[in-house]
Amino acid sequence: MNVQEQIKEYITSQPEPKRSEMHALHQRILQVLPKCKLWFLDGKDDKGKIVANPNIGYGLQTIKYADGTSREFYQIGISANTTGISVYIIGLKDKKYLAETYGKKLGKASVTGYCIKFKTLKDINIDILEEAIQYGVEQSNLS
Repeated sequence: MNVQEQIKEYITSQPEPKRSEMHALHQRILQVLPKCKLWFLDGKDDKGKIVANPNIGYGLQTIKYADGTSREFYQIGISANTTGISVYIIGLKDKKYLAETYGKKLGKASVTGYCIKFKTLKDINIDILEEAIQYGVEQSNLS
């Protein structure tokens, strides 16, 4: 199964209304990042044990670790969680920037150093979320 099929299957497996919301958000991110590399992580480790929620990833960056190793990874990720949807903005150096810059403008969302969680798209300002996504991609392209 290719990445597009895995993403479609993952979104389709969600109960409504989360399925429609994930689909709408996926389409919106593809409009913002039309030529990005797509990723799908099933949330399982090497032994097949579930260790995280599955994630759809967008974009490409090289993450450098303190021990000198590096690996390719996505820049933006989305995942269904128990109460709604999480959007991950990977690779931000300033862990306060998202909350300070977009927190109040986003609407009903929880914002941490790299994660924006919300219950439904109606609860947030999608244009502000798009700005945060674009900012995250620009920042990870600088490193």
